[in-house]
Amino acid sequence: MAFTFTLIQFTSAIAAAATITMALPFTQTLSTSKSKVIDSHLHIWASPQEAGEFPYAPGHVPTLPGNIDFLLQCMEEAGVDGALIVQPIYHMFDHSYVTSVLEKYPTKFVGCCLANPAADGSGLKQFEDLVMKNGYRAVRFNPELWPSGEKMTNEVGKAIFRRAGELNVPVGFLLAKGLGLYISEVEQLCTEFPSTVVLLDHLALCKPPLNEEESLVFSQLLNLSRFPQVYVKFSSLFNVSRVQYPYLDLAPLLSQVVSRFGANRVMWGSDFPYAVPKCGYKGAK
Repeated sequence: MAFTFTLIQFTSAIAAAATITMALPFTQTLSTSKSKVIDSHLHIWASPQEAGEFPYAPGHVPTLPGNIDFLLQCMEEAGVDGALIVQPIYHMFDHSYVTSVLEKYPTKFVGCCLANPAADGSGLKQFEDLVMKNGYRAVRFNPELWPSGEKMTNEVGKAIFRRAGELNVPVGFLLAKGLGLYISEVEQLCTEFPSTVVLLDHLALCKPPLNEEESLVFSQLLNLSRFPQVYVKFSSLFNVSRVQYPYLDLAPLLSQVVSRFGANRVMWGSDFPYAVPKCGYKGAK
């Protein structure tokens, strides 16, 4: 069965793009007589009180609350039924906190693990275990975690990307320094491994273009629609927009993305809890 992501209309300016849905090869299902509202991108991490059992990674202490109880409260208030939980940087490659939540709420959440690109190749086995033993249904590539001078297209990156396709697990890309820096790597991986589904987090961090260079990068995003396995997350809008909530400058970008990719390849995500101090979780919806 499919885990369905629904893009809910967030302003009247993008009403034409409302009710965008997407089916991905996740094994968890949320099926009832009415549509479910699913957040395709959020994070959780241990509270300070839980950090003894679920420690933070060295040098990564969160400044925002992001524990599961806070998330559940926000979801109930906003009318969100389920979510894809993306492993947070604060716990790095220790997935125990997210795993504990997935085990406790198996029909409400699915997990996206974080790829470990260690040079010794140990990340491949870690990834396989997280998928096959712990039930994770997606994996995130963060190029900032690759060893200095290495690309996501190195031997380790290709091995994990290839295996993700074999396991029917989508690969999400966090391109914090911009799509332009990594476009060749994304294109190469998509070309060599067409069976691996790709998720571009946060509109690939393409802000509304102000100059020719930024317009070129946004065109590169649109051109990725030629790969049928590529999907776009319309998420973390506060990071992409140049204006305050409700981020109306993103309406033209969404229109173009939907036009090129199709509504079934675009999904909404909040980027909880980072969205909370910006517009509130309900506002992010």
